[in-house]
Amino acid sequence: MPKAPITIRTLTPADDPRWRVLFDAYARFYEREPDEAITSHLRARIYDPESPANAIVALDERGYVIGMANYLTHESTTQLAPVCYLQDLFVDPEHRGGGVGEQLIDWLIAEMRSRGWSRLYWSTKETNYRARSLYDKYTLESGFLKYSLDNAARSKEFATAMRAE
Repeated sequence: MPKAPITIRTLTPADDPRWRVLFDAYARFYEREPDEAITSHLRARIYDPESPANAIVALDERGYVIGMANYLTHESTTQLAPVCYLQDLFVDPEHRGGGVGEQLIDWLIAEMRSRGWSRLYWSTKETNYRARSLYDKYTLESGFLKYSLDNAARSKEFATAMRAE
């Protein structure tokens, strides 16, 4: 399928409703229920110029948001320049296969080069074969395994505090 004629740009408040739909779908794809406190907190961080959280969206020729990517920039212990972690990438299922995900990644690669980040990296589930077929076009799987340990008490404390606001 040929690449869709789309525009990639940073998220704006006008995009929020559609970004939210896609972000919620992303959460469900990874078998999590969307959490209003977490989503609202992320949204606030994206618009905070002091925060390392950022978001871009893909718009079709009508200006309709069909894809999104959330990313974080951070320091590294092994690099002199910051690195960028592409944390969330999601394309509306009706628009998959047309190059939208590729164009979101290409935008981040261009941003990496223009801002001088030393690395762009991401992860996905081992069984996410569709995404992996795209990612394998850019680089080979790193061979590293991800380990994750949640602080359940902290998560509950944060959610309670966010709901109280």
